[in-house]
Amino acid sequence: MAGLANEVERLDGVVTYGRVASLRGLMIEIAGPIHAMQVGGLVDVEIAPGRSIGAEVVGFSGDRALVMPFGVVEGIRRGARAVVRAARGGVRPSAGWLGRVVNALGEPIDGRGPLPVGPSVAMLRNDPPPAHARMRVGAPLDLGVRVLNTFTTCCRGQRIGIFAGSGVGKSVLLSMLARNAASDVAVIGLVGERGREVQEFLQEDLGPEGLARSIVVVATSDEPALMRRQAAYLTLALAEHFRDEGREVLCMIDSVTRFAMAQREIGLAAGEPPTTRGYTPTVFTELPRLLERAGPGEAGQGNITGLFTVLVDGDDHNEPVADAVRGILDGHVVMERAIAERGRYPAVNVLKSVSRTMPRSCDPAYWPTVQAARQAMATFADMEELIRLGAYRAGSSAEVDGAIRLNGPLEEFLRQGKEESTSLGDGYRRLAEIMAST
Repeated sequence: MAGLANEVERLDGVVTYGRVASLRGLMIEIAGPIHAMQVGGLVDVEIAPGRSIGAEVVGFSGDRALVMPFGVVEGIRRGARAVVRAARGGVRPSAGWLGRVVNALGEPIDGRGPLPVGPSVAMLRNDPPPAHARMRVGAPLDLGVRVLNTFTTCCRGQRIGIFAGSGVGKSVLLSMLARNAASDVAVIGLVGERGREVQEFLQEDLGPEGLARSIVVVATSDEPALMRRQAAYLTLALAEHFRDEGREVLCMIDSVTRFAMAQREIGLAAGEPPTTRGYTPTVFTELPRLLERAGPGEAGQGNITGLFTVLVDGDDHNEPVADAVRGILDGHVVMERAIAERGRYPAVNVLKSVSRTMPRSCDPAYWPTVQAARQAMATFADMEELIRLGAYRAGSSAEVDGAIRLNGPLEEFLRQGKEESTSLGDGYRRLAEIMAST
């Protein structure tokens, strides 16, 4: 009741509206009281009597406000009313949202009825917590995936990027993490996902067990750019809500690249100049504002452990978005098509993957073992071509001979089925047994 009373007090008895002056592509120009509008504010554009479509103010041009709709523009006519609705968007999440699937506006799309309303509003576009007030990252987080647990150990509150091209297994890896990671809540944002794959992800990859402790936010590739961008904001807003309750939250977005592409579409429509590969300046402004919202909370709060996939363009891991994200996050996991093509999943290249909390996050008793395994893999990678061509003669180097003997067991160690789970401690012990066997 207290939350409802606060909302009633915020209601304005005056209806402020403008009129649609023009429509260019996806950009609607609103004439009228633009002094009552602000960037990020919401308006309702009338389509027919009693019907309207939500839109967001993305800029101004002269005496007109530039807004983009959350839906299709068909039906909008010149002179239609555009009612100023609110300064910023927000949702009212609660624990009853767990196990549900919502769209970018926080509306249920799983056919299971309305969502329970929480007592407080979670704003979609919050500022990251102040750096001086944040706690440090916590203890190592058991992700349930051997290759990540042992070679790129992740701490609670850490943010890691998963870099891969299309079809290399990012979504399956995310589903393994959602099911197996030792967190209280998982918030999963599917940004720009193929519509066909949503049900496959929910039913086959995530499964009932993973969905039961998760909230899934979906904005498919056919939805407007504003919805795809909003899905990422909503994912972080829900994660922040549970973090503020003191829970350990696993926040995953697939993918940050599609968020950046949506922001590029919005920026170009608003008149921003294109820069590197057509990305607008606001793309590189919004990326840190989004990703910095994940991480450790303030004293008394929980943590948001962030796992963000990056869809690298043409398998180029140095393209602009990948390069910018890698500089923001606390580590990166590289998945390679060549590894997937030879049938080893997850297709993680250990030698190119880094966790910036290591070696502190690694069990000190096993750190020498992890270093020795990395060295063996690096030695084999350096000599792999000569070995496969038969140009290397056994006995020429004891180090290379050891790397050859370890290659098969290490490859088997790195391979893991999507239904399989290995704890942090078991992973270290299995790796130590392999290294001791030579």
